[in-house]
Amino acid sequence: MSGDGATCQVCGGRGQPYLTHEGMALRRCPDCALVYMDPMPDAAVVDALYTDAYGAAAEGYFAKVEAKMRRSRGLARWLARRVRGRRFLDVGCNGGFMAEAMRERGFESHGIDPDPVSIAWAREHYPGNTFHVAAAEGFAPEDAPYDLVYCSEVIEHSPDVNRFVAAIAALLAPGAALFLTTPDIGHWRRPRDITAWDAFCPPSHCLYFSPGNLARLLARHGLRIVHRRPAFKPGIKVLARKTAG
Repeated sequence: MSGDGATCQVCGGRGQPYLTHEGMALRRCPDCALVYMDPMPDAAVVDALYTDAYGAAAEGYFAKVEAKMRRSRGLARWLARRVRGRRFLDVGCNGGFMAEAMRERGFESHGIDPDPVSIAWAREHYPGNTFHVAAAEGFAPEDAPYDLVYCSEVIEHSPDVNRFVAAIAALLAPGAALFLTTPDIGHWRRPRDITAWDAFCPPSHCLYFSPGNLARLLARHGLRIVHRRPAFKPGIKVLARKTAG
């Protein structure tokens, strides 16, 4: 996505040059501290990044399935105590691990991901859930809204982040919950040399948040943070609720 690039999507401030890395320029907003690519990756780049992103489901997130399921089940227990309804959606569901963990907790569980290979793997291994090849911005299920949306390590990939968050908010019932995680550029354990940080990977990650600007972005779309989980690694983990209005 192009646009004027220099304008911060969170607060509208004029971003200042921050870093050029492998020919890609990033800016930092002096008002809210968001770091972002300028220009943003276009649609062709995004499509290439998220079609078979894990080498036929043989790499990365698929490498240690049992460990992924243990962590997912632990978080599912924590989340299940904090929501009233039982309709769950994982935005960026990858192999469907969190969707399966929530199904095991009694939820009607759904997952979406733009990567067709990941969705095919999820459908094969966790057939008790419903999976769709889709991005949040184009997903309009007939039986929405959801009581809980889970969105882990996805928002930093969004060239148009307001459109992305607005789409998620539209999928939530009033009072429903969003659990969201993303890397934290302001975390005390982030390497001083940002290029040595494992979460620094433009153009895949085109936005770099800190807790304050993430809260500000969510609030713009009617999502109020009610709990922040501790993160020893440089990350943000928040539970937000959709306001009644």
